[in-house]
Amino acid sequence: MTQPYQPYPTGAEMPEPQRPSVPRQVTNAVRAMYAGAAASIVGIVIELLTISATKTAIEKKHPNFTASQINNTGHALVIGIVVGGVIAAVVWIVIARACQRGSNTARIIGTVLFALATVDAIVGSTVTLAAADKIWELVVWLAGLIAVIFLWQRPSTAFFKASQA
Repeated sequence: MTQPYQPYPTGAEMPEPQRPSVPRQVTNAVRAMYAGAAASIVGIVIELLTISATKTAIEKKHPNFTASQINNTGHALVIGIVVGGVIAAVVWIVIARACQRGSNTARIIGTVLFALATVDAIVGSTVTLAAADKIWELVVWLAGLIAVIFLWQRPSTAFFKASQA
């Protein structure tokens, strides 16, 4: 006895739509973001190791500061850099993971944060820090630049559009 033809399977669930594969450009952007997270943590270590150079730079820029003012300014900078560095590392990782999952929102937020980091780097160039700290900030900024470039290439854009569908 033959079975009657059934055009649709009964009782079966629809298969889950296939997630598009992550293109090389997005993978490279995610790697750059992880490098940015690591660089943010290394930047904290550099700041802690160069605190005396930072205090010397503060003293040269503000010769009328008392020893207490120099110490307070140095400590405030260190606290700001440590807290900011930890927050930055966490944000790098969260955005990297979201981009790898295909979140276009994460790509946009990452790009906006890079634009803000660019403004901060320009304005921050006037802040009194040890030379090593300023150089390391450039390294972190370059990681962001690389990530943004990869995130906005055509294969990446196609991936984010397909992930939204």
